[in-house]
Amino acid sequence: MIPSGSVLNVLVTMPFGAARLDRLRAVSPDLAVSASDPARADYTDVDVLYAGAPPRELDRAPRLKWVQVHMAGIDALHGHPLYTKSSIAITTTSGVHAATIAEYALTVTLALAHRVPRMVEWRSKGGWPPDAQRWPLFVPTELRGATLGLIGYGSIGRELARMATTALGMRVLACKRDPSRRADEGYRLAGTGDPEGTLPDAWFPPARLPELLARSDVVVMCAPLTAETRVMIGAAELATMKPSAFFVNVGRGGTVDETALAAALKAGRLGGAAIDVFNQEPPPVGHPLYALENVIVSPHVSGFLASYDDRCTDLFAENLRRFQAGMPLLNLVDRARGY
Repeated sequence: MIPSGSVLNVLVTMPFGAARLDRLRAVSPDLAVSASDPARADYTDVDVLYAGAPPRELDRAPRLKWVQVHMAGIDALHGHPLYTKSSIAITTTSGVHAATIAEYALTVTLALAHRVPRMVEWRSKGGWPPDAQRWPLFVPTELRGATLGLIGYGSIGRELARMATTALGMRVLACKRDPSRRADEGYRLAGTGDPEGTLPDAWFPPARLPELLARSDVVVMCAPLTAETRVMIGAAELATMKPSAFFVNVGRGGTVDETALAAALKAGRLGGAAIDVFNQEPPPVGHPLYALENVIVSPHVSGFLASYDDRCTDLFAENLRRFQAGMPLLNLVDRARGY
C-alpha cells in the first residue's frame, strides 16, 4: 500500500491525450500523471510507466516499480531487459479487446461454414453456378450443436465460448495450461466471458491436446506465444483433426507450423482455416496460405477496436487504484509462465 500523501509519479508514453490523462489523475490526488514522447522521456523520477515500448536501459528509471504495457501479449518482451533482468511488475491489456477478437473468430467460422469465400469467388466471376453445382458448392456445415475446441482459455476463449454456446448451442472443449485453475482473475468487460469457467463440457491439459483436436469441429487457437506453445500445432496435431474441421488462429503465428497447415488444407485434410496472425508479419511474398481457396487471411486486425485506448485507460485507472491500495494488479505477468 502506498502511504496517503505520498506522491506517485506516473508517466504515460502513449498518445493518450488530455481527456484520458485527466481520467487517470482523477483516480487520486496522490498521483502526479505526466505524458511524454518516449524518445524524449525522462524516467529519472518515474514510479509507474504506461508504455508501448519500455526503455531497455533500466538504469534510466531507478525508481520504476511497475510497467503497464499497451499490449495483451508479451512475447515481444521476452528478450527485453525489463522482462529478463528485473523484477519490476509488468501488467498487460489482456481482456480489453477480447470481445472483438471473439467476434472475429465467430465471424470467420460462420463465413467458412456458409461458404462465403466461395460466394465471393462466384461474384467475381460475374456468374451463377449451374443448378447441379449449387448444392455441392454451397451446402453449409452446420454449427448448431457442433463442438468448438479452444486452445487457451483466457479472456478471448472465454468470450468466444459464451458467444458460441449462447448463439449456436455449441459444445465447448477447453485446453489450458492448468485446467484445475478455472476462474478468470484477469480484466474483463462486464457481461462478457466465462468468469467461473462453467461453460466447457470438458477440460484438457496440453498433453491431451490431440484428444481435443480429434473431437472438435472447429478449433480456435487463442493461446499466448511461450516456449511451451511455440509450434504447438504441427503436422502430427493437424493429422488428428477431422477432415471437415475448421481451424482459426487469433493467438500468435508462432504457435502453428504454417507450412504444415497449408499442406493439410491443400490436401483436403481440413475443411478450411482463417488466419489473422503469422509467424512473420507481414508474411513473405508467396506464402502458401495465400494461394488456397478454403482459407480466409486477414492482416492481424482481429483485435482492432476504435475504443481500445479508452478501455486501456479504464484498465490502467483500476490498476492504479489497486496499486495505491496494495491490492493485486489485474493482468500481472507471471515470468515463469511467460505471460
